[in-house]
Amino acid sequence: MRASFRLGRIVGVPVGVNWSVLVIFALIWWGLSANLFPESYPDRSVIAYLLAGLTAAVVFFLGLLAHEVSHAVVAKRNGLGVQGITLWLFGGVAELRGEARSPGAELRISGIGPLVSLIIGVFFGAIAMLLALAGVQGLLLGVMAWLGGINLLLAVFNILPAAPLDGGRLLRAAVWKATGDRTRATVVAARAGWVLGLALIGFGLWRFLSGTGVGGLWLALIGWFLIGAATMEERQARVGDALRGIRVADVMTPQPQTASGELTVADFVDNYLFAYRHTALPLIEDGRPVGLVTLDRVRGVPSGERGSTTLAAVACRADDLVLASPDEPLTDLLPRLSDCADGRALVVTDGRLVGIVSPSDISRAVQRSSMRDQLTTGR
Repeated sequence: MRASFRLGRIVGVPVGVNWSVLVIFALIWWGLSANLFPESYPDRSVIAYLLAGLTAAVVFFLGLLAHEVSHAVVAKRNGLGVQGITLWLFGGVAELRGEARSPGAELRISGIGPLVSLIIGVFFGAIAMLLALAGVQGLLLGVMAWLGGINLLLAVFNILPAAPLDGGRLLRAAVWKATGDRTRATVVAARAGWVLGLALIGFGLWRFLSGTGVGGLWLALIGWFLIGAATMEERQARVGDALRGIRVADVMTPQPQTASGELTVADFVDNYLFAYRHTALPLIEDGRPVGLVTLDRVRGVPSGERGSTTLAAVACRADDLVLASPDEPLTDLLPRLSDCADGRALVVTDGRLVGIVSPSDISRAVQRSSMRDQLTTGR
């Protein structure tokens, strides 16, 4: 899930927000300001309801951010890099570089998020109880009680043993510890995600058809997302298993043809397009990669503008490039492949370009690995 805009850095990790957050933020704000708070605490002003709803929604998303930051902090302490944190429609995601090296590391990285949500929920719940004991019955009590309840609910939902939830990671850690097989553990967690997703879809549709409102459709949407994410995790686990032990250098195309960012799109079409058999062209300055142009990006430039448009203007920028070292395990690279570079990574040594990895390179590696396993089994 890519960020639509950046908020900055927390503990050295880039934090971004996807546009879909605005949708759920608006729904929460409206639901609290127009429904829950007026029904629970009547005779307040509209401004008071709006401010209370806004405060609750903002603090809720700060809690989601704290949840993801905790994953990032513990991941870094356990030797993993963190590409970034993105808040989106279904909460947030911390994009980790590589995988946990042991079941214990998986347990720590996965368990910290729900624990933080639990602590936040208990904190606000305790404040609500103290306010109630003190006789406070206004909107402040409502905001504290809602924040306590929603964070406790978030913690409970996240520990359900199904991928891609944190509970699915905990289940994977347990199965991995018991069997010693990380791939098998991932498949078990993914299948559990399928079961939970189907259950949520069925329950959500039943609630909607029973006339309980659009909340049922929201549950069904969450279930659909879980199924899709669980399917992706199982597929990635099987691919990762096939590629285990293979280095980036084993699959990369060495010394790819390059170009300058000052080259126009027209020059590229006339001099490179038919002479170059690959569909991506790295841009370099002094031997260092500064961008990546793909045929899809060139194709999007109107023919009348190609003579005045440089490759740098349509390239995937340096900050969005996926860089890898030749000796890096290919399985560590896979989770980092970004949408901007269309699944490609540039291989560098001391900052200088030495190769490129494309989806077709990875596909061939998977095919060779599968063929090798079949030949070994057939002996």
